Amino acid sequence: MPAALEAPLILIRDAAVFAPEPMGLSDLLVGGGKVLWIGTDAASLGSFRAQEVNLEGRRLVPGLIDCHAHVTGGGGEAGAHTRVPAVPLSRFTLGGVTTVVGTLGTDCTTRTMRDLVATVNGLRSQGLGAWAWTGGYPVPPLTLTGSVRDDMAFVDCVLGVGELAISDHRSSQPTLDEFLRIAADAHVGGLLTGKAGVLHLHLGNGARGLSLVREALDRSELPARVFNPTHVNRRRGLFDEALELARRGCTVDLTAFPVEEGEDAWSAAEGLKRYLASGAPPERVTISSDGGGCLPHFDAEGRITRMGVGSPSALLESLLELTAAGEALERVLPAFTSNPAELLRLPGKGRIRVGGDADLVALGPSGAEDVMMKGAWAVRSGTVLARGMFEEPGS
Repeated sequence: MPAALEAPLILIRDAAVFAPEPMGLSDLLVGGGKVLWIGTDAASLGSFRAQEVNLEGRRLVPGLIDCHAHVTGGGGEAGAHTRVPAVPLSRFTLGGVTTVVGTLGTDCTTRTMRDLVATVNGLRSQGLGAWAWTGGYPVPPLTLTGSVRDDMAFVDCVLGVGELAISDHRSSQPTLDEFLRIAADAHVGGLLTGKAGVLHLHLGNGARGLSLVREALDRSELPARVFNPTHVNRRRGLFDEALELARRGCTVDLTAFPVEEGEDAWSAAEGLKRYLASGAPPERVTISSDGGGCLPHFDAEGRITRMGVGSPSALLESLLELTAAGEALERVLPAFTSNPAELLRLPGKGRIRVGGDADLVALGPSGAEDVMMKGAWAVRSGTVLARGMFEEPGS
């Protein structure tokens, strides 16, 4: 483990803990990558040697979970020169992200599962909680072993399938039978391994929207939790469809991409407010960044007119936007923490609790002032302590 990520015994004092439910002003003892104790009387623990950090009443939340990021870089949809570079470690930690699920997208030709798994393992070795979806946009899914189930069984970091594309001109235009077969492999792979077993779905702007998922639910025995559509806030009508799927048991994912005034879309912050106000199950919504992914705009003939790049920091920016607008932190925080942890079946993540992983973020007025990954500081007072192997300071 790099020196910056060595995890000593740490006593965190005077933290306003949101676990994500509010716990009031508390102290925490952290060691061995875990939360060992939470209470209000650290003196009762007796005498021991520990690094002591006083948060002076600042809010302490679980590390954010980003269930959709292009860790190897996305793009390439306007030629090889538009391939987005891999996302550096500190881009995640400065945004308060301590757990990420990497995915391939449109380009499953020059981007491969070997590269994705190697990149995820590299992030893991640097302290980040990192996993992967197997596949990408195309049908059949791009896999490492030749089989979705085998990838899930024999590749530790693979949790399910994604981001398989539907309702998009870049998709493989899967039939219902093809779609159900992949979903079944994801589900049974989850049963065999105890992993998430989720089919993570890219949604484009196509008029068919989520009709394929509705058909799958109507015509198969697969549980609704298997189907996990993302980008559902990219059209307001698609968002309304997603609300109905959430009521049927699907977990739906909002993307924290920029939304222009007058655009037929909801920002992640606005989408979450509307979701929670709708009466849909509050545990069935998550927010992801699409970090490292290309954010293209196409003309009527499918040519890119302009493009941006998703940022992992968009998660924290959305959270702070919500609280600045008066939303209670404990009301909106689960979409960034405990909800994705439940979807992904990662029991040590998404909550601050004794025995849980010590992935912690101390919030300041403008962002993540202190970030801890598995009991070691990655960011202190806004300064990066843990950088990727080839990151330059200030990059």
